Amino acid sequence: MAQYALRRVLLIVPVLAGISFLVFVLVYLIPGDAAQMLLGTDATPAELIRIRHLLGLDRPVLDQYLSYMGNLAHFDLGRSLNQDVPVGQLVLGALPATIELAVAAMLIALTLGIPLGVLAATRKGSLLDMGSVVFAQLGVSMPAFWLASLLIIVFALNFHWFATVGRGPSVPDAIASLVTTGDLGPLGDTLRHLILPATTLGLSAAALSMRMVRSTMLEVLQQDYVRTARSKGLAPRVVTLRHALRNALLPVITIVGLQFGTLLGGAIVTESIFGWPGVGRLAITAISQRDIPVIQGTVLTLAVTFSIINLVVDLSYAWINPKIHYSG
Repeated sequence: MAQYALRRVLLIVPVLAGISFLVFVLVYLIPGDAAQMLLGTDATPAELIRIRHLLGLDRPVLDQYLSYMGNLAHFDLGRSLNQDVPVGQLVLGALPATIELAVAAMLIALTLGIPLGVLAATRKGSLLDMGSVVFAQLGVSMPAFWLASLLIIVFALNFHWFATVGRGPSVPDAIASLVTTGDLGPLGDTLRHLILPATTLGLSAAALSMRMVRSTMLEVLQQDYVRTARSKGLAPRVVTLRHALRNALLPVITIVGLQFGTLLGGAIVTESIFGWPGVGRLAITAISQRDIPVIQGTVLTLAVTFSIINLVVDLSYAWINPKIHYSG
């Protein structure tokens, strides 16, 4: 197990190197001039030449890439061209908001998806089963921007239950305030800002989770060991949860891990709509300003996060099913 984990960790290195190269090259294919964006349309040719030289933009692309990789080796993501602050500082400042949003969306997805999938599988052909299939179809069909707009119109503009823009106190800060002072205000403000964007991201993931759980549960419920458990007189609840669901979760774990990584990247649209101050919004702003170091830093950060999630998913198989062994 330890040897397998070490190999998986080492495999992340060439993956990230390839990602950094692709991002670096593709960023230079984006139309526009970073120097022009910084100085404005009134800049003279001499000023543009000077700023390009100061930023190193007049050097060959390969030299710039090698310099960038050398900085990465020292955990230096460079400095923002527009804000003149370290990119790492900007990314680390925005990453907690994105992770908070993705975790909340994943909790919504699992809270809805797994129970609905189990109930649909155990009641195949019922109204509940057909309703869950319709829910899954709607969930995977609705674009995030359309669902976000719908939720804002209904729950924010009409009912005034939730906020439409921005982020309240972070969840840890709100919980700490509740524990130390007993004040529910910060937590309520946090949920008012968090629920709509988290629901926008979570419903699509819930639909996919529900479909996968239902499919795998239907297959597992036909296995001989499940029939044997039933013939021994075990309660249906015990058979479903202890014998069927645990084995059905293996493929679901893979989907959940990939979904969480997708939520981190897919939060770009949602963060833009709700004004959520996360990595996705930071990336959109950087792209519009052609802030090359920030674009590279945000994409690389999301890639590292996604790779770590995949590693955790792989290693979690042995915990879910102890029969699995990793060979050299």
